[in-house]
Amino acid sequence: MKHLPIFLILALFIANKAFSQIQKGTWRAVIERSGHELPFGLDIQPNTDGKTCTVHVINGSERLKMDDAFIQNDSLHIPMYIFDSDLVAKVNGNTMSGFWKKKRNGVWVKGLPFRANLGDVYWFDKTSKATSKHNVSGKYATYFLRPERKDSSFAVGILEQKGTTLAGTFLTPTGDYRYLAGNVIADSLFLSCFDGSHVYLFRAAILPNGTINGGLWAGISGYQPFVARPDANAALPAPTALTFLKPGYETLDFSFPDTQGKMVSLNDARFKNRVVVLQISGTWCPNCMDETRFLVPWLQKNQARGVEVVGLFFERSADLKVSGPKIDFMAKRFGITYPTVLAGTNDANAGNALPALNGIKGYPTTIFIDKKGKVREIHTGFSGPGTGKYYDEFVVEFNQLINKLLVE
Repeated sequence: MKHLPIFLILALFIANKAFSQIQKGTWRAVIERSGHELPFGLDIQPNTDGKTCTVHVINGSERLKMDDAFIQNDSLHIPMYIFDSDLVAKVNGNTMSGFWKKKRNGVWVKGLPFRANLGDVYWFDKTSKATSKHNVSGKYATYFLRPERKDSSFAVGILEQKGTTLAGTFLTPTGDYRYLAGNVIADSLFLSCFDGSHVYLFRAAILPNGTINGGLWAGISGYQPFVARPDANAALPAPTALTFLKPGYETLDFSFPDTQGKMVSLNDARFKNRVVVLQISGTWCPNCMDETRFLVPWLQKNQARGVEVVGLFFERSADLKVSGPKIDFMAKRFGITYPTVLAGTNDANAGNALPALNGIKGYPTTIFIDKKGKVREIHTGFSGPGTGKYYDEFVVEFNQLINKLLVE
């Protein structure tokens, strides 16, 4: 009988001991950024295998499943492989502390300090006794200043306040800030979000005229001041006007490899006389995942009517050996049954992959092609479920367009 090496026995003992200390339940998690707390929730449930945990990140009404957590080198790892992101912490009873890390150029780098406490469920208002004379519910014309470029980007803020509890998001021409949660305390506003990729912290003053003036801390080092003014008529440019075919083009022509190296083209027999939806996407893109959550069940219900979907992935690497496994992982996570291909990289030259377009202006971008192979509409960005009625409006418009193309 072979005996395990003593170092392996010791490692297993340490891992089992560390795993036994993990308490199930809801934890208030905090990432520290520039001296500020960025809170979110963690629901941790140890699995029956005694080695892994099911973990959901909580951002307001959102419950986002992470990949199974595990113990390694006496630390708990809560990964999100698609985003090259990992929460790593030492667990000590009802507390844990460590850091959030990401990969840069294929190398793990230590990111921001992280800690969590079991049983706490608040965001920014610890005592639940905070008060405010303000109610910021409504729509806002919002400008984010980019100091490094000395220009501004426009967004529409959508906020909903109940008591001092605050939820909402900011819609931009290329997507939204997903689920933001926080509080209004006295004359200040606080919102945060963590989803494995996005790390957002909004802190702002509420001025007497209702204007919100503050800053957005994003990721490991990003910062943008912003100002949001109440405006019931605030609106974005039409999402169908940002990306378009160059003069002289009516169709798209491409041939890209799937993750097994097989070339996929719109000229393939499966797409003949079918309505085709092209999803310009990326495994690094949370808004693309929101769209995928919509497209997968939608296609299951509608494919027999004569519709196909193709996912065109633009990744960090053009090497299929590097990006292929990420695409496969995302396909498995979301149950994707439609073809997924590596179309290129998500850099300034991404538009070269589809030269008939004026460029790729945002991720995701959705292209609708009729039965004759002609491009009928291009929709830049995606208003996810965190945007409420804007998501509902997208679903209605999506179905109306598909119905129109099917009966033609």
